Amino acid sequence: MRMWNVSPKQMCNQHLLGEHVECHMFVGCLNKDMSLKGYLNNGLLEIHNLRKRHDLIAKEMKIRNMKHESELEDFKVVKAGKINSKISHDDLIKRCKDCRSLMWNTQKK
Repeated sequence: MRMWNVSPKQMCNQHLLGEHVECHMFVGCLNKDMSLKGYLNNGLLEIHNLRKRHDLIAKEMKIRNMKHESELEDFKVVKAGKINSKISHDDLIKRCKDCRSLMWNTQKK
């Protein structure tokens, strides 16, 4: 699980949908008082930006005519975690040719 913290416009459908599910999973863990220390320490989660990130992803899903019917549950928001967007960006383009193509095309515009 992770938050990529890159523009949803630059993510392929698989990574976009994956991160959407993971937003819900993070909230579920928070609401069950499960530890997310590893995700926080490894720069994979920003709890304070979780709702904003979910909403950006949901907006992009609607632009792509994907179904979005799952509002994010309420959860206790605390300022915790820091994602390095440059590292996430570089990691994503190494992993996924479709994201790499989208990133290249959106940067050219």
